[in-house]
This record gives sequence, C-alpha cells and structure tokens, in this order.
Amino acid sequence: MAGRIREEDIALVRERARIDEVVSEHVTLRNAGGGSVKGLCPFHEEKSPSFNVNPARGFFHCFGCQEGGDVITFVQKVEGVGFTEAVERLAGRSGVELRYVDDGGSAPRRDPGQRARLVAANKAAEEFYIAQLSTPDALAGRQFLNERGFDQAAADMFGVGFAPNGGEALLTHLRGKGFRDDELVTAGLVARSDRGPYDRFRGRLLWPIRELSGDVVGFGARRLFDDDRIEAKYLNTPETPIYKKSHLLYGVDLARKEIARSSQAVVVEGYTDVMACHLAGVRTAVATCGTSFGEDHTRILRRLLLDHDEFRGEVIFTFDGDAAGQKAALRAFQGDQQFVGQTYVAVEPDGRDPCDVRLAEGDAAVRELIARRVPLYRFVLANVVSQFDLDRADSRVDAVREAARLVAAIRDKSKVDAFAREVAGMVGVDIDEVRAEIRRESQRPASSKRGGDRSRGPGPSSSQPRPGYADQRRPDSSAGPGQGAGDVARAAADVPDPRDRRFLMERDVLKLALQHPESVHEALATAEECDFVHPWYREIFEAIASAGGPKAASPEHVMAKLGSSGSATTVSALSVEPLHVRGVPDTRVAAEFVVRLRELTARRRIEQLKSKLQRMNPVTQATDYNRMFGELVALESHRHALREQAIGTDA
Repeated sequence: MAGRIREEDIALVRERARIDEVVSEHVTLRNAGGGSVKGLCPFHEEKSPSFNVNPARGFFHCFGCQEGGDVITFVQKVEGVGFTEAVERLAGRSGVELRYVDDGGSAPRRDPGQRARLVAANKAAEEFYIAQLSTPDALAGRQFLNERGFDQAAADMFGVGFAPNGGEALLTHLRGKGFRDDELVTAGLVARSDRGPYDRFRGRLLWPIRELSGDVVGFGARRLFDDDRIEAKYLNTPETPIYKKSHLLYGVDLARKEIARSSQAVVVEGYTDVMACHLAGVRTAVATCGTSFGEDHTRILRRLLLDHDEFRGEVIFTFDGDAAGQKAALRAFQGDQQFVGQTYVAVEPDGRDPCDVRLAEGDAAVRELIARRVPLYRFVLANVVSQFDLDRADSRVDAVREAARLVAAIRDKSKVDAFAREVAGMVGVDIDEVRAEIRRESQRPASSKRGGDRSRGPGPSSSQPRPGYADQRRPDSSAGPGQGAGDVARAAADVPDPRDRRFLMERDVLKLALQHPESVHEALATAEECDFVHPWYREIFEAIASAGGPKAASPEHVMAKLGSSGSATTVSALSVEPLHVRGVPDTRVAAEFVVRLRELTARRRIEQLKSKLQRMNPVTQATDYNRMFGELVALESHRHALREQAIGTDA
C-alpha cells in the first residue's frame, strides 16, 4: 500500500480548496469587514458569531473556543477524520490528482481512505436504487409515490429509489464495482448472517440521506409489502462512521441556501413531507432521520440561520395533532431555549401533515399552513391547559399548577413573566396567582418535581435577562402592544457599554460619523432617529443631523450642542474608539454599516406588528387585521431589500 501524500500535492490542495467555500458547507457566513467572513462556530455552542474565516490567507479562527487552522484542519475537525482523509476529500472536490510516496517512489494510492470509500459506496448504491425504481418489481413503489402526488420528476429531484426484494442484488452490483464486503457492511448497506452477507434494504422505497455537502451517507427505507419480515414502517441506515442520525437532517442539502437567505427553517416529520413542502414552494423544509429533534439538530440549524443576537431567524415545527405530536411539541419547547430566534408550530386543525394537505388541497394550502404558524410556547401551554375543565375552580387550580411546572423549568428567566401572562389569560385567573405558583414550583427541590431531570431542561444555561428586549424575543412578551424600542431606551438610560451587543451597530455608525465624515455623510442621510434605540446615541445622532450632517459636525461642534448632558461625554470616546475594519473605511463600507442599522429597525417594527397581529381576531377585526397585514408585507419587503443590499456587498 502506498504511503504518505507528496508535499507538492498537499500544497496544491491548500491552494485550490477555497476555505470559505468549504466552511460554507457547514456554516452560514456573513461579511465581517477587512476581507473576512464570520458565522457561528461549528465546534462549540455560542450565542453570537465568533468564528472568523479569512479567504485570502486560507485560515479560520474561533475567538470563542480558540480552534483554528487551514482548510485541511477544518475538514479534519468538522468531519472527524485524519489528515490523509481530509486531504483526499479536498482533492476530490478540487480536481487534484494525488500521488503517494512509498519506499522512495511514487504510485497511485489504491486505498483512498475509509470515508471516501464509504461515500463512494453510498453514491453507487443511490444510482443503483434509482435505476431499480423503473423496473416492474418497483410498481408498488411508484404507486406509493403517485398516490401521494409525486411524479417521476419529483422522484428524480429527491433521488428516490427502490431496493429489490431478492436479497443480494445490491451486494452483487457493488462487488462488481470493486467494493469489498467489509466496506459495504461498514457503510450499512449490507448486513451479515450465518449464511453470509445480504442486502440490508429489500423490497422498500428508498430516500438518500445527504450531508450539507451533498454527499450521500445513508438511506431511509419505507415498507411497501405485507410480507416484509421487518414490520417497522421506516428503516434507516444504522450508525456508521459517516452516518450519525443525530447530526443529520433530511433535505438540508436542498434547503441550506434558502434557509440562510430567508432566515427560516421548517422542521417536518417525514421524507414525503419534505418533498411536499419543497414542491409547494416551502424550500426551507427539513426532517430528522429516524430520531427526535435534538440538540445536535438545533446546532445545525443555528449555524445555517446565523441565529444570534442581532440577526435572528425563525424555526417552524410541524407536528401531527395526536398524542405523539403533542409529546414532540413538548420536547421542542424544552429545546427552544437553545435558539435565539423565534420558534413556531404549524399544525393543521384536522391533524393532516404537509404531504396530506398538498394532496388534498394543492401547493397553496401547504404554504398557507406554514403561514398560519403560532408561537410554540402558546401551542404547548394551550395543550397543557386544554386537559382541564376550566369551568370548575379546582380544575383551574390544577391547570395553573401543571402549566407552572412547565414554565418554571425554562432556563431563560426573561421569558417567565410573558409565559405567566399567557397562562393567566388561558385559564382565566389573576396573573399574580400564576406568578405565585411559578415561584413555588421554582423553589421546590429538583428531585421532587414531576419529570425529574426534565425540570432542568436540556438547553444550555442562558444569559441573564436583558431589560426591554423580551418583546423582541417572542411576539407576545410581557411588553404591551405599544412597547418596543422606547422600553429598551428607558432600560438602557445609563452610560452605554461599548460591549453591549444590542447597540453595537448604533455605536459603529456614530464612530464613522465622527471619525470618517466624508465616507458616511451620504449614507447617514438615509438613517432616522428611530434607528438609534439607546437614548444617548439618539441624542448624538440628532446633534449631528441638526448641524447639517457629518461633514459639518466636528466632535467639538457636537459636544457643544449637547452641552452638559451625559451623552456629550460619549462623543469623545466615539471619536477615538477603533472600528473593526481593515484600513480606512470608504463610502461602500460606511453604506453597509448604515444599511445593517436600518435593517435592525425594520426587524423591530416587524416583530411589533407580528405581536399585534397574533393577538387580533382576523374575523371580528378584519379591517384592522388586513390593514396591519398589508403593513407587515410591505415591511418584510423593505427588510428583504435591505438584507440583500447588506449581503450583496463584500465590505
């Protein structure tokens, strides 16, 4: 067997494999200034992006966990493979033919590494299964698809195939392709018995399961025939070196770009639901692969959504209306604390899933199902409360106690009061009764609480509550309909902290105005007072604007206008504090900062409108509801235009 890879070939791989393209298969990246991009680290849990990539230098570094290195190091760490396999995988995607040094000579390597062989075996199996779908033996499979509204084009789009009933058809085919039996067993395509190896999937309809990169790493197989010895409706590839079901989401290879673009992910329960959603225009749909939605799935979506404090996305779960669906919703609610963005649930009143909805009512009905989403916490609490007869006083007490157990279990205490208000409204009791019950539940020893460890919740410890921002974390928070930016301002009336992430964009824009007036003068003319939430920053902006803009407003002039107010002392700090950009910012860089500031304002307004709409009855308040919905659509369009403008730059 050949030995190590030639150094010249390794250098060529590093040169041709762009690190930003490789990283973007796992992480959604945004411009970070100075030629760098950044996103949420794939190696540790974090709320704000600290994972930076410099494409020009070919390096990455996370300032949170201190992981760093070149493109080969990244593949080693994210895929859990050795150096040689990482180089081989990158060589395959970059078109580099590797040579290996053995006893002083060079020769082609016969064994390109385990991962590459397993991926190749799964790819060959996918092609075989797809070809089998058109055979007479696969009639039941084609009928299954047709009965659910999927034609041949849909099957081709998702790579749906058929496993013959014989028992050794795939084994024989892959042996002919040069794969060894032990490789096929390791890949999960073949199993062994006392009589020898045999095909793991037989007489079943198959969906290929792919990683973010698009590599096929396993399959999901649906039962078709009554005489199938395995009674399980769905059978998945077992755990293998490349197939880890808790780390995979079906359809993510198709949905990843749309998830990043729209800041939305829809989590459905089955392969056909993913197909139905994508064909209906909901191209952000994914599903778990034979397991419940868990923490690892959350991490995948957060990286794709770039889910952090300033640019929050939304995750929409669809559940069946039965007991299993209720249980799944509860699990999702417990994991909800891991998302910074908003979580919703979309459930058809009669319990139909997206595939059934599309079959019965068409594509538009699927889109409408997703659009009718409701906040996840409201759905879960309503289900808990619905178990009790609220016409009886004792049942109302029991309902409050049961809901309080759930609310007390969450770790993000900034959400507790909002949930308490929701429970009080559902049960019809005074808010103070609910708060008192939540306090009692919180003070009980964990061992005495129903559900044991569940009371602690699965999510990571959350940060301390941030005053005034609860209304942006959930549509219906403790803030009333008229609250929002003003409440944040009142809560932040002290000297602004330079490290406070809520106001970083405001601070950076003002630093540009005071330090680089020529660059930002034109862009700042598009900003408004409402873009500055912190009262001190708003005062400084108003002073600059009243002076005629940045070109006419020197730091001394601004300080004189502000007089003895506290904000005047901040001007000197803003005038010298460095900007996190490389070189002198030009008009293009300045424009991006202002655009992102305006996008944050649009997001705040959208959240406030959504909050009001969710509390309105669209039937009895039709006029106001339609007017506000029109405003929401216009705001969403405006926000989208700003987002595209910001993403479209390489500042």
